[in-house]
Amino acid sequence: MPTYKAPLRDMTFLLNEVFDYPRHYASLKSGADVTPDIVDAVLGECARFCEDVLSPLYRTGDEEGCMLANGEVTTPQGYKEAYRQYVMGGWQGLSAPEDVGGQGLPASMGLFKQEMMGTANWPFSMYPGLSLGAMNTIQLHGSDDQRQTYLVPLTEGRWAGTMCLTESQCGTDLGQVKTKAQPQADGSYKITGTKIFISSGDHDLTENIVHIVLARLPDAPKGTQGISLFIVPKRLPDAQGNAGERNGVTCGGLEKKMGINASATCVMHFDEATGFLIGPENEGLDCMFTFMNTARIGTAIQGVGPAELSYQWALDYAKERRSMRALSGSKEPDQIADSLIHHADVRRMLLTQKAFAEGGRAMLYYAARLADHMVEGYLEGDEEKAATYDDKLGFLTPILKGFLTEMGCEAASLGMQVFGGHGYIREHGMEQIVRDTKIATLYEGTTGIQALDLLGRKVMLMTQGGAVREFTLRISNWARRQVTHKKIRPFAWTLLKLAAQWNVLTVRLMLIARKDRDIISAAAHDFLMFSGYVTMAYMWARMAVVAYDKLENGGDESEAFYRAKIATAEFYFDRLLPRAQAHATSMLSPTRNLMQLDAEDMAFTG
Repeated sequence: MPTYKAPLRDMTFLLNEVFDYPRHYASLKSGADVTPDIVDAVLGECARFCEDVLSPLYRTGDEEGCMLANGEVTTPQGYKEAYRQYVMGGWQGLSAPEDVGGQGLPASMGLFKQEMMGTANWPFSMYPGLSLGAMNTIQLHGSDDQRQTYLVPLTEGRWAGTMCLTESQCGTDLGQVKTKAQPQADGSYKITGTKIFISSGDHDLTENIVHIVLARLPDAPKGTQGISLFIVPKRLPDAQGNAGERNGVTCGGLEKKMGINASATCVMHFDEATGFLIGPENEGLDCMFTFMNTARIGTAIQGVGPAELSYQWALDYAKERRSMRALSGSKEPDQIADSLIHHADVRRMLLTQKAFAEGGRAMLYYAARLADHMVEGYLEGDEEKAATYDDKLGFLTPILKGFLTEMGCEAASLGMQVFGGHGYIREHGMEQIVRDTKIATLYEGTTGIQALDLLGRKVMLMTQGGAVREFTLRISNWARRQVTHKKIRPFAWTLLKLAAQWNVLTVRLMLIARKDRDIISAAAHDFLMFSGYVTMAYMWARMAVVAYDKLENGGDESEAFYRAKIATAEFYFDRLLPRAQAHATSMLSPTRNLMQLDAEDMAFTG
């Protein structure tokens, strides 16, 4: 089975040539000392860890899976040693504040690390990844004592964290949470209830696990307004701050999943477990969702990661595997048949994977700049700055999460298709990528939830179309500056038309919604996908401009790299971007074609 190779050249192309991260970091207090040399050193060392340590465990971890015995979960062979190396490398605290033991680097550096780890071995990366959510929540909403008690061991990686939200009866609708929190005389709470689908809920990688749990106080109002947030450690900290006696938290079962078998997805029981309120009473959702945008960016990585990994493996296979002759004539007459790479339809699949992987990476890195400013605003107590960038990021995150994970699934499926029947066989690894990728369209909110968040909440309710106008103005202003560029002009004109169309579609849907509220739900998926294709087109155009500039001003050893960028941009605009128009047509289709059948009429009649 092939291994993972970190795409460092593509990463540095985006960082240094497309988005000018050196100037961006110079504008941040946390990035003042983050020079290109430091970035290259960090990325290079992380690439080595991912290629040499994590990638070899990807298949073996899937085959072995996690085991539950006597209420304790064990991870696959090799995971504990890999995690030890992860901790020794200081990777957990890369972007954490220095006062809790972190390195204080910008949040985006953590995202670049997560991308490589997630591509090399997504199931492994979920263990430290869940800790980041717990760390962020405690950092912003915990008391001074809570921060001192929990953040240092979490930052060091000695302890891990989870987010315990979902229950069997509620799924995404957290207003139905039933877990109870009973106040105690000493100021603590007794937490009782069961949570499901808890990633990293229990494992043997760390000495303690800190659960961030949603629960209800006895007198809490119904619905989402009556949910509070609690810290519930697996082992209660002792007087010295070490993991002490066992709390009333147990793993009741491991979910039998379609994929990510090496990631422990647990049913967690809280039996009068001691918990500690974090943030104000009945404001648990507000506290938990503070960093939800960054969490969704993290999940969007699982769209880019499998596209990249599947493309790498499919490309190697297409160069080696021989089948038939190219229709335009034999390309390798001295061989029994031509390599798959010479067949146009195989090229279509490979270029689709490449376009989604590299275009998706550009979308992530574009958003990561916003995340840096947002996080810095929160940590500095600058609420206005934090809110401004949170809003900008908030518009993009459902597009990133929803669109990129769907495209990741498509890319993974295409990779398996390149392998043909061999792709369906486990030993080649392609079917594992397909299985592991699907979950990304479901957690942190399904694609439908992301679409409703984008159209119903971010566009219609919160901004009355303002979010679309602001973002499309940015696209239009950029495109207008490129219309004099002869080779970029076709891209620029297309973007100008799409930006205008995006606004028109938004206004039309808002007008229709005045009489037909179902249009919001009926059109949401198509609106999200249209938004994703246009946003990715903007990224590919920006990459093409840089590539043309580099070629016109003297090529170097990267000349082939820049030519490939231009060719992929042309492929995206010619063959993938037209899909946006199908979504534009579909979103304006009347809702009656969805709603005219009664539920009873939709029943199976065999």
